[in-house]
Amino acid sequence: MPEPATIRVGKAVSAIDRNQWDACAGPDNPFVSHDFLSIMEESGSVGTGTGWQSLPLTIDGPDGRLAAAAPCYAKTHSQGEYVFDHSWADAWQRAGGHYYPKIQLAVPFSPVPGPRLLLRDHALAPALIAGIEQLVMNNGLSSGHATFVAADQVPLFEAAGWLIREDSQFHFTNRGYRSFDDFLADLSSSKRKSIRKERARAVAGLEIAHLTGSTLTEAHWDIFWRFYQDTGARKWGRPYLTRMAFSLMGERMADRILLILALRDGIPIAGALNLIGTDALYGRYWGCTQDVPFLHFELCYYQAIDAAIGLGLDRVEAGAQGGHKLARGYTPQPTYSAHFIADPGFRRAVAGFLAQEREAVAQDRAFLDAHAPFRKGD
Repeated sequence: MPEPATIRVGKAVSAIDRNQWDACAGPDNPFVSHDFLSIMEESGSVGTGTGWQSLPLTIDGPDGRLAAAAPCYAKTHSQGEYVFDHSWADAWQRAGGHYYPKIQLAVPFSPVPGPRLLLRDHALAPALIAGIEQLVMNNGLSSGHATFVAADQVPLFEAAGWLIREDSQFHFTNRGYRSFDDFLADLSSSKRKSIRKERARAVAGLEIAHLTGSTLTEAHWDIFWRFYQDTGARKWGRPYLTRMAFSLMGERMADRILLILALRDGIPIAGALNLIGTDALYGRYWGCTQDVPFLHFELCYYQAIDAAIGLGLDRVEAGAQGGHKLARGYTPQPTYSAHFIADPGFRRAVAGFLAQEREAVAQDRAFLDAHAPFRKGD
């Protein structure tokens, strides 16, 4: 029988050895990398005053090196998660409980599916989940949540008795396309014509630039910061990331960043920031200083498809929400979260809610699939 695992609760991912963390995280998803998570901390995007307190969980293997880890946070609100549990919090508060703080396994401010249990030794998954539960129980907290869990890790949480929640995101799937025209040929005639018109109107009089690696400079981050602040202020009240976060991403992750800019007479007027994974392009932030019809679709969706095809990537994940993505070749894909509710009565209530919600989500996805823009019969 294996010896019980000793789980440590840390204070920062940045305090953990980078190579050991990344050996557990793997190379595929940049959002669970040591670079990205430590940038969130060092830039002040998470930490004091943000409602995100970093509590990374780690387990060492027999060799003394990190064998399992989880990006874990104590949360005092539900902002920046994109899996909405505000109604749960309200119900528990009305019942006389304290919903916050709660424990969150997540990538801050990023609705990007991926591993939440980072495992060099996959046998340690149950111990890591048990450690999260113990963290909740030992501190008298209401709940623990793992959001945007990779599909292959959902059974691990399910086996531990966590409640599974399902939703949808719109992703572009590269079905062996060699060019954007190949993708267009896969669409119905009306959608193909509509997209060509949109693209022509969006880029009229503009130059489109793709920047990555050494071509990214602090001047570009100054420009994009203006775009990001405008969008962040309108969507969330205040931007989640600090200005320093973008500089640090440029310093440490430039080769995994694709910044797409639209310029008029040499002056950038809009931009979209993407992160590059092993098999996916992840669209994250967008902003503009001039309102140009269809330019958002061009930079965030069509240029991303172009880039993904050029890079030989399997898909584009363009973030949360947005039924308008369907007509532009992005089809609904399931996303998952897992929830540990400490109180048995509250757990039963949440389980009942999720059963009803799951049925509605499945019906909605089936409807959207039936209205995808691809040629029928393919």
